[in-house]
Amino acid sequence: QLVESGGGLVQAGGSLRLSCAASGFTFSSAALSWVRQAPGKGLEWVSGISSGGGTTTYSNSVKGRFTISRDNAKNTLYLQMNNLKPEDTAVYYCNMGGARGQGTQVTVSS
Repeated sequence: QLVESGGGLVQAGGSLRLSCAASGFTFSSAALSWVRQAPGKGLEWVSGISSGGGTTTYSNSVKGRFTISRDNAKNTLYLQMNNLKPEDTAVYYCNMGGARGQGTQVTVSS
């Protein structure tokens, strides 16, 4: 099970930190990612992290602004989002092998 939280309404330039609490699988063995879906658009991959956390990757649209991390002791995935832009508005999901949670809404006002 994946449960996202931390979304909300923020002004452009602001920050949010998303969390994803995981259960039901061996968290420390799983590569994870964040994906998002903007209104009327398809799923977009945002960022990924290796099982141990040593390798992270980002889409060009968020590189330099977002930071993915994980705490394997707490079975939790994070996404620190800084300098948010209106185009970051979307429902954000954590993803493990195609399985996703219910998502958390991020809305960035201009």
